[in-house]
Amino acid sequence: MVFAGEGYSTLKFGSRGSEVIRLQQALKNKGYFHVNPTGYYGPITERAVINFQIDSKIRIDGIAGPQTQSTLYGRSSTSTATRGATVSRVSSSGDVYWLSRIIHAEAAGEPYRGKVAVGNVVLNRVKSKAFPNTVYSVIFEYYGRIPQFSPVEDGTIYNTPCNECIQAAKDSLNGSRPVGNSTYFFNPSKAAGTWIVRNKSYVTRIGGHVFYQ
Repeated sequence: MVFAGEGYSTLKFGSRGSEVIRLQQALKNKGYFHVNPTGYYGPITERAVINFQIDSKIRIDGIAGPQTQSTLYGRSSTSTATRGATVSRVSSSGDVYWLSRIIHAEAAGEPYRGKVAVGNVVLNRVKSKAFPNTVYSVIFEYYGRIPQFSPVEDGTIYNTPCNECIQAAKDSLNGSRPVGNSTYFFNPSKAAGTWIVRNKSYVTRIGGHVFYQ
């Protein structure tokens, strides 16, 4: 995909080729990419792009689109009006894309209400001043070197979501809130959740997950 007037292809997870090598080298030159360029846009490249976007105070989505590349390479980007329209479209589809994947990774075997509940938690974090303010940045947030969501660490965040998880993401984005203001959840059969239990208030249980705020 090439944006008119820019000449930059949008590079994202899974992209390959010489443009990715150029991106990786530029990130390496600026201290964000710490291995040799490979030409494959994997988790290391994605993390480097996110860190660059954070420091550059531009949209944080882990995708090297025209704005990110023009900032990285030191060239002017599209006009404000054009860029704003593009970001708006990406935001809408991108939220469903990533929210459905975290729901699938965390709650594929949970009842439908439990799937929506996971989306509810992510969106509550987006709205909270204690967390990042986009779906993507909430999902990929790290505390120290530990990701807030385990699917980011084990790679299951990149699995293709089921149709039910996609619908659960849409319902969450449309305002369904089965767990209210909850910002934490865990599965007691898989984790103790000690810090959450000691520091947060219990809200409810849905399927295998308990929810706290």
